[in-house]
Amino acid sequence: MKHPEAPDHDAWCTWHPRELAARLTGVDRPWCVVGGWALDLWHGHQTRDHEDLEFTVLREDLPIFRSALKGVVFFTAGGGIVEYLPEGSTIPASISQVWCLDVADNCWRVDMMVEPGTPESWVCKRNQSIVRPRAEMVGVTDTGIPYLKAAAILLLKAKHQRDKDEFDFRTALPKLEKAERDWLGASLGATHPGHDWIKLL
Repeated sequence: MKHPEAPDHDAWCTWHPRELAARLTGVDRPWCVVGGWALDLWHGHQTRDHEDLEFTVLREDLPIFRSALKGVVFFTAGGGIVEYLPEGSTIPASISQVWCLDVADNCWRVDMMVEPGTPESWVCKRNQSIVRPRAEMVGVTDTGIPYLKAAAILLLKAKHQRDKDEFDFRTALPKLEKAERDWLGASLGATHPGHDWIKLL
């Protein structure tokens, strides 16, 4: 059977995190929302528009989440190349993103990102020497949606410093507790020495 063609890379019409959580009901492996949506779940309200929705899973758990996400087709994304991922196939070690295509509406719904770590430990993908207990790094909303906490999100966003990343940093900064500021400052120093966010913390 011929697989569907990938639409344009910007053909995003994302689910809300609530929709993703509903689809993953019953999955007992670690996952959490990341990116800008994670910060808004942490804030408790939406601070800006989001062009996509990202969530992370452990690499070895990818088949479990593929099975749970009914009605979508999967494509690997890396280096600007988006390729169909056949059912039952594994992804290369160099790939860390799998885009989920809603065939009926011909649009991307969610970006499933594979990450290092274990069910007990969160490992920073930008600097794998940074390891923390997963229970410390992942929060859960009142409605049960898991999300990566703000300091870790900002550490991941620091690499690119796009306009939206700068907005997210400025918006989150006043709410960060001292321990979170200290951890973020130290982690930025280890990962991006001289980063201009460090002096603002």
